[in-house]
Amino acid sequence: MTGPALQRVTDQAAFLLAPNPGPMTLDGTNSYVLGGSGSRSRIVVDPGPGDPAHLAALAAVGEVELILITHRHHDHTEGAVGLARLTGAPVRAADPEHCIDGPPLRDGEIIEAAGLLVSVVATPGHTDDSVCFLLPGDGGTGSVLTGDTILGRGTTVIAPPDGSLGSYLASLRALAGLGPRFVLPAHGPQLPDLSSVAAAYLAHREQRLDQIRSAIIVLGPEASVSAITDLVYVDIEPAVRLAAEHSVAAQLAYLRSDDGHQRT
Repeated sequence: MTGPALQRVTDQAAFLLAPNPGPMTLDGTNSYVLGGSGSRSRIVVDPGPGDPAHLAALAAVGEVELILITHRHHDHTEGAVGLARLTGAPVRAADPEHCIDGPPLRDGEIIEAAGLLVSVVATPGHTDDSVCFLLPGDGGTGSVLTGDTILGRGTTVIAPPDGSLGSYLASLRALAGLGPRFVLPAHGPQLPDLSSVAAAYLAHREQRLDQIRSAIIVLGPEASVSAITDLVYVDIEPAVRLAAEHSVAAQLAYLRSDDGHQRT
């Protein structure tokens, strides 16, 4: 039996769907393979789980020159060590713990590899080490690999203390400012317009914050995360209940912060 085939989605990007579907990973992790026209080498972004067949397929896409990580979560990083061993390619991430034979990524850095220019955009919020990768020359609009900062469907979990809603809102505003780039998310389908998706994400977060404020009025300022989740997230599936509680905790922390007070 063969696994999913490499699917080309833009001039410079294709992806291989990892075999790790679930409530939090949707269809699975999109492991992206990047390369410029005429280049024989490739960049792999987010190798995904340590599945031997998946890693072998990624290693076979061409000469893997570099492995990049959008953030530290295991469904993005678990396979990095194995892929580095198969290909000899260095691994670079914002978190030094996930780097192999390469320096940590820096915000604003421009990487030259596989016949491409890749700009690193720090987008903390989902995690404090989250980054996106801008391919400015990809097609007519350019594209952005958004990791879990923007998903192909649904919304992103903000789980404190590693995640921060204040940082996440600032990251969404920065992404909205990049314009109508093609969106290459780590989970779910690709999307056509980064600026409109980021704006929709911002509107959704503001709506949730209003719901949390209303819940606090009803339940009182000392209401528990669990009680607020019950009131705000009606008929939630048990599989994502913990994620909803994480989001409520992040929203409460934001509302109690200086940023939250200033925007109230």
